[in-house]
Amino acid sequence: MGTANNSLRIIISGGGTGGHIFPAVAIANEVKSRYPNAEILFVGANGRMEMTRVPEAGYKIVGLDISGLQRRLTPENLMFPIKVMRAVRKAGKLIEQFRPDAVVGVGGYASAPVLLAATSRGIPSLIQEQNSYAGLVNKLLAKRVDKICVAYDGMDKFFPADRLVLTGNPVRTEIATGNRAEALAFFGLDASRPVLLVIGGSLGARTLNQATAAALPRLQAADVQLLWQTGKVYYPQAQEQAAPYAATGQHALEFVQRMDLAYAAADVVVSRAGALSVSELCLTGKPSILVPSPNVAEDHQTKNAMALVRKDAALLVPDTEAATRLYDEALALLQNPTQQQQLSANVLQLARPAATTTIVDELLKLVKQ
Repeated sequence: MGTANNSLRIIISGGGTGGHIFPAVAIANEVKSRYPNAEILFVGANGRMEMTRVPEAGYKIVGLDISGLQRRLTPENLMFPIKVMRAVRKAGKLIEQFRPDAVVGVGGYASAPVLLAATSRGIPSLIQEQNSYAGLVNKLLAKRVDKICVAYDGMDKFFPADRLVLTGNPVRTEIATGNRAEALAFFGLDASRPVLLVIGGSLGARTLNQATAAALPRLQAADVQLLWQTGKVYYPQAQEQAAPYAATGQHALEFVQRMDLAYAAADVVVSRAGALSVSELCLTGKPSILVPSPNVAEDHQTKNAMALVRKDAALLVPDTEAATRLYDEALALLQNPTQQQQLSANVLQLARPAATTTIVDELLKLVKQ
């Protein structure tokens, strides 16, 4: 494998959101655990989240100047083909210098130029698609790459069936190992009263935050405790709104470091339907109400949520109805242990705890070929 000193060399490209970056780092960590001498280079898009998150995880990253195509005619769009050509040229140079044994794309702007440059040089390549609805970049590259690792059934409507492997999404498996007693002590909650966990994603979700703020008196009246992850921007306001209810166990949190304990404490979860949130809910087996974000490409969060709803493994409330319906549904579910058990049993069936290992198995098969 690889160079004279026999160390494995891998390039991992993509990013843009936590949903792309987390799987990328999980794949890198799994390669390193098997081949401690492996050399791994990340390629991201300048100015995006991966440029800080990847070095924090201990890996080297190089940035390309690339952005997405705007959905209307703008000067940036006219520059887009030129930017892509430049990025592909730079990616080609990186590949010639680094000489990878294989290249991985996780979606996001930077994965396109890197995979184009790699496949045109005959370097083995693999894509990991997190969503139930394929991203544009991955659809365009599907015919050029060797393997496509997906998280949902039925992806052959986007990709060549002979290259598909159903692996699931890389998820922090320790997220499912939280201890309930430790969790209740950690958040200062009472074991005899139900707990609702509300997660708006790393940036927070305005609709969820507004509906939750309005529901605080109802939650208190129903004797429900609340862990409310608000995101950074909304936190000061949420803290103020939750303060009068703190004594009865309503807590606004900017960010939850210990998600394992948050899941362990929760009886019911209200969440956006990003690919990784959905995979975590499957792994933790939590009954959930999903409120898909309307601000994402091709409405893929609704499609992610429907993959669970169709199997009676979650409930769905559209973003436009969150203000009126979300807390009726949440309180009804909190008061219905039978329905909670049913959703929990069904969602656990969809978990794929070995996703990262399987993806790396597929990657190493390509290298050995």
